[in-house]
Amino acid sequence: MSEISEFRQAKDNFFKTHPQSPLLPEQKQNFAGLNYFPENPALRFECRLERYAQPERVEMPTSTGAQQVYRKVGQVKFNVGGADAALQVYESENGMGSYFVPFVDATAPAETYGGGRYLEPEEQHADELTVDFNLAYNPYCAYNDKWSCPLPPIENRLKAEGPEERGIRIEAGEKKFHE
Repeated sequence: MSEISEFRQAKDNFFKTHPQSPLLPEQKQNFAGLNYFPENPALRFECRLERYAQPERVEMPTSTGAQQVYRKVGQVKFNVGGADAALQVYESENGMGSYFVPFVDATAPAETYGGGRYLEPEEQHADELTVDFNLAYNPYCAYNDKWSCPLPPIENRLKAEGPEERGIRIEAGEKKFHE
């Protein structure tokens, strides 16, 4: 079993059994696991974090109309199916904790949650991040309305760079939740 498969199995178990699961008790009763794209090694990237000299304070609107504050610290660039793409990288306002990359791609809303998905890239070395879309996940508000989740900014809606602007499909990670 691959690391991704083990991770998914553990996540499904958490969602089914843990008291802090985002699922409501009635959702847990028939929960058979989350839906995922097949593991895709081509959508795992080692990226340089292009840091901004002056990180920008950003207020992201949430699914409930509130605001959450982050710092936009830089961007990562990669190539998906021949298309160059970039995503902005955020961290909590206090600068402590993990990196956060909310994004929307062309699989939404038909195959993935329309409000976007999240990534938490891992720093391997100074300013070297592993961006693994196989770990892309839905925010908790995708499961029920009790959660308030940041919405991906316009700049993190994946489109191919260049004269022919088209949506980029990220066929990896978590799909739309179906009850």
